Amino acid sequence: MRGMKRSSLGPGETLSRRSLLTASAVGAAGVLLPDLVRPAVAAARGATAACTGSYRAEYHFTVPDQWMNDPQRPIWIDGEYHYYYLYNPDYSTGGTTAGTAWRLATSTDLVSFTDRGIAVPKDTTPGGDVWSGSAVVDTDDTAGFGAGAVIVIATMAPDEVTQAQYLYYSTDDGRTFTNHGTAPVLPNPGVRDFRDPKVIRDEERGRWVMLLAESDRVGFYHSADLKAWTYAGGFVKGGIGVLECPDLFRIRADDGTWKWVLGVSANGKSSGLPSTFAYWTGSFDGTTFTADASDPQWLDHGWDWYAAVTFDKRDASGVLDPDARYAIGWMNHWDYANTTPTIECDGFNGTDSIVREVRLKHASGTYYLASQPVAALDDHVSRTVDLGDIAVDGTRPLDYTGTAYELTCEITWDQLVGAGLQLRRSSDGGRHIDAGVYGDYAFVNRGYTVSPDTSGRWQESRTPFDLSAGTVRLRILVDRTSVEMFVGDGRYVHSTEAFPDPSDTALALFTIDGQAVFRNVVIREFTVSSDGEVAGAGREAADDRRARALYAEAS
Repeated sequence: MRGMKRSSLGPGETLSRRSLLTASAVGAAGVLLPDLVRPAVAAARGATAACTGSYRAEYHFTVPDQWMNDPQRPIWIDGEYHYYYLYNPDYSTGGTTAGTAWRLATSTDLVSFTDRGIAVPKDTTPGGDVWSGSAVVDTDDTAGFGAGAVIVIATMAPDEVTQAQYLYYSTDDGRTFTNHGTAPVLPNPGVRDFRDPKVIRDEERGRWVMLLAESDRVGFYHSADLKAWTYAGGFVKGGIGVLECPDLFRIRADDGTWKWVLGVSANGKSSGLPSTFAYWTGSFDGTTFTADASDPQWLDHGWDWYAAVTFDKRDASGVLDPDARYAIGWMNHWDYANTTPTIECDGFNGTDSIVREVRLKHASGTYYLASQPVAALDDHVSRTVDLGDIAVDGTRPLDYTGTAYELTCEITWDQLVGAGLQLRRSSDGGRHIDAGVYGDYAFVNRGYTVSPDTSGRWQESRTPFDLSAGTVRLRILVDRTSVEMFVGDGRYVHSTEAFPDPSDTALALFTIDGQAVFRNVVIREFTVSSDGEVAGAGREAADDRRARALYAEAS
């Protein structure tokens, strides 16, 4: 995705991401944010009393300050994941310095990250700022910068319009990068959308493959040295908006079948589809991707999981797992990118989803990706509240409060219309985020709390569900400005940004036109340090026996 390009506009768009972010971040939020949590422009001028609490996530990755958007695919170097992302240190001031660089954070477990500062700087060449792309480790020195050099190929647009691909290289394990001249390694052929290079190594054919987002096409290019590229073909899909941030990987399914997966970030809202990560399973011969079906599946069905990337899953010694990948997405959307209280209250705008483990499954003749939160979350648990089984008929508030936690349960019923949870509930029950099942769909609805979508159109996300099954397993990650709900095995996930008042900390269960039992209700809280240490390791999680006893009669 472009560093500053607002993809939700149509083919005749005139508003760029640069113009979107050039305006004062304080001014933008002051205009758009609903009154309930609008801290007021005065807050950013020093009157911080308008902020009633922090909005910085407790266990999700957030930018240290200013602005963040697209994740860049993490790479594995010497026992650490190197995670780059688009970062604008001048977000609050705007002006001619608006635009993104690549900032780096490292992690050994993909939960706790250590900030390493800017790695690929902006405005040091006539190219200006640096947009999305990808980093690779050039193990065999194909590019001539030394074996093991880290190569970044990213989009830049010197005139803010003509997009082309430029190369940066690092000889210090990806900590700092130098530009490879000021000329593009892949010039623009005369098209408008020509961005987001994703580079993979084709070991079978001894060459590099680049995917490029080209409006409704993903272009494929070949190179022997990462510096000279030849067009090889493309994959075309219309009807889901401008394609951005392409992805391609090979994975082994749970039935032993090997498949290639092609993914893109796409805005399908106008077609009643998600605006997240669309993907196809199929085959790839080094030049052509052949999809198993023409219509994509979606890795997330919420409103806020854009510019997502998948990357290698490796163990502590670096061994690759062929049966799984990791994924991370930006929890925001260009429709309302500046509509957040975080910049005034906490000095930043940019939160990522939890890292997920993604596996390919086979059922009823279809291959699909299923996601679950990264297993290392278990190492950061600081408190466990085990509520056991709870019978519900109507609405049942729980004796638990919190702004950041994970809740897991299995809901069972004989006959009802709907069931779920009211998350981040206000003390009077008037505000909440609803998550659960109703009729023939599972859903997350942010319309009863403070939503960044002031249009009111994009409040409830839905995925198919069969209520006659009589049971559903839910795993819900709640943080100060986000909800991620994993349904069943994780084929369907809803990731949604919302801004509940910091005082809205209650939790309730509900059913509609029937009774249900919420079985094995467990809440876990996490403590994650900001310096890379596992803050929760070695600490015995507290088991809240008192809360469990309160609901023992429902067992």
